[in-house]
Order: sequence, then structure tokens, then C-alpha cells
Amino acid sequence: MTDPADYAAWYRAPRGAWIGATEFSLLRRLVDLGARETVLDVGCGTGYFTTLCARETAGIVVGLDPNLAWLKYAAHEAAPNLAWVGGRAEALPFPERSFDVVLSVTALCFIEDQLAALREMLRVCRRRFALGLLNRHSLLWRQKGRGGGVGAYRGAHWHTVREVHALAGELNHARFHWRTAVFLPSGSGTARWLEERLPNGLPWGAFLAVVGDAQPR
Repeated sequence: MTDPADYAAWYRAPRGAWIGATEFSLLRRLVDLGARETVLDVGCGTGYFTTLCARETAGIVVGLDPNLAWLKYAAHEAAPNLAWVGGRAEALPFPERSFDVVLSVTALCFIEDQLAALREMLRVCRRRFALGLLNRHSLLWRQKGRGGGVGAYRGAHWHTVREVHALAGELNHARFHWRTAVFLPSGSGTARWLEERLPNGLPWGAFLAVVGDAQPR
């Protein structure tokens, strides 16, 4: 397993910083996070996206992960509205409708029972949820995903838009909206130029962002 310090360092390198910022920018637009809304980040890892959310809202932001060593590393990031909790996506330790927004970035790609995890995310969500998935129909999959994946992508499930719609159907959810980003994962000048010009409605970006409203109770 990747060392948490090494994983966090990837986001500080030029390519990782650009990819992370691009992904968060798309999620932020789709979620439209309110100034005082609460957020749960499921499978937060080292807390990269959790911390970014905490800078966008004055509400409590909770990062949850089953790996306590990674949570300990994440807890180095301290802020008045940040909290860290050990737990699994398939059995979230929170009451119904506990959070305005529920977020999960690439964690679902490593969870065997995806439906159980999604049902739990919907259960604790009040307003909107967002998923960041690895896109099977992308250049990054061709580079890192084939044959079981390499490096941090080993064993990951790469989703397709068709799978996203199928999951929505199995959950009896009216609609999931999707967009993609990171069309060229190299982070080069060309990649950044292209990213600014291609619409997120194209299905070929490496980052498949899925958003939906909480189901009415």
C-alpha cells in the first residue's frame, strides 16, 4: 500500500496539483456548496479533498476512512471545522440526513459492494451527493488501468457512464448527472490548454464526476 506521505506529496507536485485542482473545481461547481453547509467525505484518505471543502464552507467537514494510519496523517491538517472519523462506507456511523453534502472521490473504485456504500451515502445526505470515479473510457485507463492497473491504480474499478446510469436504476434514483475532466492526464502545457477548451459534457475525461440530489424522505 502506498505510504500516506508519498500519496500526499503527489498532490503537491506540479502534475498532481493541477489534476487535483481540476477535479475539485469540477466537483465544486456541480455541488454548489453553501457557505455554512456540512460535508462528509467518504474514503477521504489523506484528506486532500476534505481540506479543500473545509476552506469553502464554515460548516463542519468530516473525513471518514477505514485506514486509521491514513486518518492519522490527514489529522495533521487542523482547522476549526475539520473532523476525522474511522469507518467504512458500507456502514456509515451517522444518523440519517446528517450532512448537507456527501462527497466521495475515487473511494468507490476500491469498494466491492458499491450499492451498499451508495445507499449509505444517500441515507446520511440531506441535499446533494457527489462521486469522483475513474473513467474506463479515458486515456488514463489506457495508460494505468489495463491488466489490473499499476501503482496506486492497481485493483481499481474503472466506471463507465453506462454503469453510472445502471447504479442509479438499482438505487431507484431518478437521475445522476455526470461530467468529466482531465482529458490529457500528463499535466503538460498542451493538456492544460485543452482542458480549458473542451466541454465537461464529453465522456472521455479520466475523472468521471457524478452528482445527484438527496432522495426525498
